[in-house]
Amino acid sequence: MSTVDDVERFTGKRQEMEVDKIFRACVKLEASDLHLKVGKPPYMRIKGSLRPLNRDPIEAEEMVRLLFPMMNERNRRIFDEDGGADFAHTIDVDGVTWRFRVNMLTQLGNIGLVARRINNWIPNFEGLFLPPVMEELCKFDQGMVLLAGVTGSGKSTTIASMLNWINRTYRKHILTLEDPIEFIFTEDKCLINQREIGQDVKDFEIGMKHAVREDPDVMLVGEMRDHETFMTAIHAAETGHLVFGTIHASSAATTIGRILDLFPEEMHAALRSAIAFNMKGIVAQKLLPSIKEGVSRVPTVEVMTFTPTIRKLVLEEEDSKLPDAIRIGAADGMQDFTMSLKGLVDKELIDRQTAFTVAPNIEALKMALKGIDVSQPGIL
Repeated sequence: MSTVDDVERFTGKRQEMEVDKIFRACVKLEASDLHLKVGKPPYMRIKGSLRPLNRDPIEAEEMVRLLFPMMNERNRRIFDEDGGADFAHTIDVDGVTWRFRVNMLTQLGNIGLVARRINNWIPNFEGLFLPPVMEELCKFDQGMVLLAGVTGSGKSTTIASMLNWINRTYRKHILTLEDPIEFIFTEDKCLINQREIGQDVKDFEIGMKHAVREDPDVMLVGEMRDHETFMTAIHAAETGHLVFGTIHASSAATTIGRILDLFPEEMHAALRSAIAFNMKGIVAQKLLPSIKEGVSRVPTVEVMTFTPTIRKLVLEEEDSKLPDAIRIGAADGMQDFTMSLKGLVDKELIDRQTAFTVAPNIEALKMALKGIDVSQPGIL
């Protein structure tokens, strides 16, 4: 890295960049995302909708001038080789430091950017309107907990709230491997080490190799993008650690298939066994616009805990029966999207139209809203 990079790394100080004015506007307008594209003005996602900033379109030369200074030596090399790079960017607004998760990209030969604003505070489960079972998933001494959802579904915020609950409750060592680091934790009862890939450790593989010598009780291993990441994470869960991670999947039940898709078929039987006996819970979520004043978006959440029934279905390759097992597993803390949507409507957090738009089973939601208990066996 250059001397400038070193100064920023060890002092937290850097020179003001021209692009920071746009990032500062993003904070002032409470936007969740920033989009910069050649030929368009900056766009910001405010309360779930993309809106243009009132300024001229950004031309190609200006975009290069705005964005290239954001990248350090490593990120510029990755950008040149891969056509894109992920990293964190920080700005100061009225004495408060704000972090953004940045994806620099190229499209049609032009450079562009998408950035997600990361809140300075980590809300608790109640503030995120998450179900009570989330607390129970934090109490295990070992195993794996996965958060499933598409990009922008709030997975990172939910995991941060779970780790922070552990931080407030137990005297443990939490170790995170992130690319890039998003939430910065304030230590309470826990000792917390956050390592950023590329800055603090060369790559994820080396970071995990180091991790076994760093005495962690709880680990965050980021996104399950490939089979190496998952195998390393499941091995950590098998050897006495509580491991948190995220995965791109649309529901808790389909997450099993998504994991298996990372591996050749001859490995599936062994993987099913590893999942059945080490997974503690899979939480899938989607963010929805809220009608409650002061609340912009709320998550609809599906929870699958690994009860004997769920383990049996996973081992016997009966994934098609998992949704029904989730639906009737309320006593074990489980809920499906139908139950979650009903709860959000009843609490006047979302309107009925939003609920029906995203409902995976519209008839089941209609029955639930009429007061019929759809969690009973044989109802659906």
